[in-house]
Amino acid sequence: MSAPVASAGMLIRRPVAEVFEAFVDPAITSRFWFSEGSGRLAPGARVTWTWGMYGFISPAAVTAFEPDRRLAVDWGEGDDMTHVEWTFEARGPDQTFVTVAHSGFSGDADGRVAAALDGMNGFTLVLAGAKIWLEHGIEPRFVLDRHPDMRVAAWKDR
Repeated sequence: MSAPVASAGMLIRRPVAEVFEAFVDPAITSRFWFSEGSGRLAPGARVTWTWGMYGFISPAAVTAFEPDRRLAVDWGEGDDMTHVEWTFEARGPDQTFVTVAHSGFSGDADGRVAAALDGMNGFTLVLAGAKIWLEHGIEPRFVLDRHPDMRVAAWKDR
């Protein structure tokens, strides 16, 4: 059995530079994915992403950075480290097709498949959230509302 890869894609009706920047700048990314990032993504950057709503923190290390084309990170620690790669394809001046591939899951075969399916579901929500934020300026709250029973007390009423 080959290693599972979680993949998702979405057309976002914004210029490629703007869409790429949304994943690089934590002030923008926090509007649709994590609650806080320790710094901008850049070649060789090491950052920390925080999902305050779940009390979860994860390191990420940039492994590829091609402005407006490709971004990749190794995300997590130890046996839980996985690889995430975004590609950005301009479709004319005001549209971008974004794909995400998430790979490198650990565990037995069933566990790797379950992690890939969970990753695919998660990144589908992230891309849909980016689309809504970038196209309409609406914070979608998808990630916040994905696991409402897991929210930490400080985030219960948000």
